[in-house]
Amino acid sequence: MPTTPGTTGGTTEVAEVELAIGGMTCASCAARIEKKLNRMDGVEATVNYATEKAKVSYRGQDVAVQDLIATVEATGYTAQEPAPPRSEEGGGGSGEGGGDRRGDDELRSLRERLVAAVLLSVPVVAMAMIPALQFEYWQWLSLTLAAPVVTYAAWPFHKAAFTNARHGAATMDTLISVGTSAAFIWSLWALFFGTAGTPGMTHPFELTISRSDGAGNIYLEAAAGVTAFILAGRYFEARSKRKAGAALKALLQLGAKEVTVMRDGGREETVPVGDLRVGDRFLVRPGEKIATDGKVVEGASAVDASMLTGESVPVEVAEGDSVTGATLNVGGRLVVEATRVGADTQLARMAKLVEDAQNGKAAAQRLADRISAVFVPVVIALAVATLGFWLGNGSGLTAAFTAAVAVLIIACPCALGLATPTALMVGTGRGAQLGILIKGPEVLETTRKVDTIVLDKTGTVTTGTMTLLATHAARNTDAAEVLRLAGALEHASEHPIARAVAAGAAERVGELPVPEDFANVPGLGVQGIVEGHAVLVGREALLAEWAIPLPVDLERAKAEAEAAGRTVIAVAWDGEARAVLEVADAVKETSPEAIERLRALGLTPILLTGDNKAVAAAVAAEVGIAPDDVIAEVMPQDKVDVVKRLQAAGRSVAMVGDGVNDAAALAQADLGLAMGTGTDAAIEAGDLTLVRGDLRAAADAIRLSRRTLGTIKSNLFWAFAYNVGALPLAAAGLLNPMIAGAAMAFSSVFVVGNSLRLRGFKPLS
Repeated sequence: MPTTPGTTGGTTEVAEVELAIGGMTCASCAARIEKKLNRMDGVEATVNYATEKAKVSYRGQDVAVQDLIATVEATGYTAQEPAPPRSEEGGGGSGEGGGDRRGDDELRSLRERLVAAVLLSVPVVAMAMIPALQFEYWQWLSLTLAAPVVTYAAWPFHKAAFTNARHGAATMDTLISVGTSAAFIWSLWALFFGTAGTPGMTHPFELTISRSDGAGNIYLEAAAGVTAFILAGRYFEARSKRKAGAALKALLQLGAKEVTVMRDGGREETVPVGDLRVGDRFLVRPGEKIATDGKVVEGASAVDASMLTGESVPVEVAEGDSVTGATLNVGGRLVVEATRVGADTQLARMAKLVEDAQNGKAAAQRLADRISAVFVPVVIALAVATLGFWLGNGSGLTAAFTAAVAVLIIACPCALGLATPTALMVGTGRGAQLGILIKGPEVLETTRKVDTIVLDKTGTVTTGTMTLLATHAARNTDAAEVLRLAGALEHASEHPIARAVAAGAAERVGELPVPEDFANVPGLGVQGIVEGHAVLVGREALLAEWAIPLPVDLERAKAEAEAAGRTVIAVAWDGEARAVLEVADAVKETSPEAIERLRALGLTPILLTGDNKAVAAAVAAEVGIAPDDVIAEVMPQDKVDVVKRLQAAGRSVAMVGDGVNDAAALAQADLGLAMGTGTDAAIEAGDLTLVRGDLRAAADAIRLSRRTLGTIKSNLFWAFAYNVGALPLAAAGLLNPMIAGAAMAFSSVFVVGNSLRLRGFKPLS
């Protein structure tokens, strides 16, 4: 729906609307509509033939949506605003229901006409091509069978050609209508006024007759066969286009339809998801989808987010954790407080990103659109020139007519118009299924060029949270006992390091005891009584206050850990130092493998961090980044300068980050990859969004983008090559019009089928 136009501070706001366009049959149709809309003052429009949508930006003070619709209708097509999201989809859909029904009706009509055309044209073609089937008056039976094909089955072509002619335009339908009508009318003339109606006539292409103008030849099999072939191409093209957009439709339909809301007094009430508001608390039972984005306020469970992230392993959530709408609760009972609803949810934002990408146009497609805009008039001129050449060459009217009709039929700008958008639809849709969101077609070209990838350390290469990595116990001290006592004491503290120790201890030894007389010592650590022991956990200075020294073995372990950039805390009880614990922002388990995959794609990984050089070097060594490719002690505001320096050195730079302080660097980089687990600012600035917090997804995103770009280029190559090769053959009289029709239909189906291969893309992770 359009944004509300208005004025602020004297500046006219720019509104946007997306129109569903009906009646387009080829890329030249889309080019005409786009040209007409862009001629309006203050309007910028992009029309996509494959998605059948127009994305329009306009100055609301000067133009209304109805003006845009009227302009499209005046061009000979239909336009309407998408239906508002249905309440059962929670406001997160795109109103595709009406479009789907319209598409179903069009597909059904095409199928009915195709079935009729095939049943009637097969005997016509058979009688024309097989002399043994040519009984007395067979030409009249051919006419009887071919007439419904050329009139009823081909009616959409004739109707569109007439509508376009009224507006002074010509499209692919014009070529088909003129070609099939010419063949049919010629045949009528030959049957009624020539010698073709004479019993015992031979195959029309082998016919030798007494009339000098060749009017005795009939082309009924060409008129009927071409119609059937082109209808088949249109039908399979329409089906394939629907498959190409299936991933986005599936994404839009992921959300829950109803939700159980917790009302005052704990009363449960089932309502449509569209009625859910921010702040509402709702119940999610095992096996149910989470209705919208929110925060767990009660319960613990495992959540399957594979439908949004591509990650197959369920994630454990508990009170205080965030959850995403449309994910599946596979464990216990949860009570969730809604934090985002409708168009603000992650699902809706993902769908919007995918849809925007599918509506965009790459540079190569814009060239194809410009060619398509002039293609049909050029083909008609070429057909007339072919007719004139053969007549002037003394080859006779039959040869001239055959070559001219073949030129009209063989031409196919449809393949050019489908080359980019169908590949984009499938590629971006498949990416969405895998948790990879591609912002637009221009991103694809950039992925091919990048040679350097800058990785922000915290939250990208590492987990972004402090983790207990190792326990070094003194002689005659049980490590499990250390964790029980230290974890119990730290569990009472809110410090990030304390939480890391408590979580690590609970994971390793199970339930922790409850401390007594707990006290926080600011800047040093914590102390208290646990199971009768006086326990100290903190910096070495805390132990020094109690005159407790570290033994030599613990001093050595402490020095080695600090040299590796780890934070070290000491544990003592009953007046004796018992252990040292290593705490750090742990490297993600998948990061080393991700670095290998990025190198395999020809990228040089560079680690960028604000941490000290020792920490950075330790992380780099763990994941396999060379020491010379580590940039440490960089302030957040200086990350942009690092990217600029690399670019100035001739590198094409990709940047992966997830924080607010990464947003500017992501925008500066040639290619920005934002971790979807990060901030909205980073995601907004990035060109590719990785919904999973797994660096391997960055390699998959680049692979998918390059594969999609390769598919677009191969589509365009074959679409151009087909026309460049076929038109001269047709003009030279070397193509039967019926074969030309089959080849034209096949070219569009081939391009769409080639794009559909992207549905089989699989991540390496």
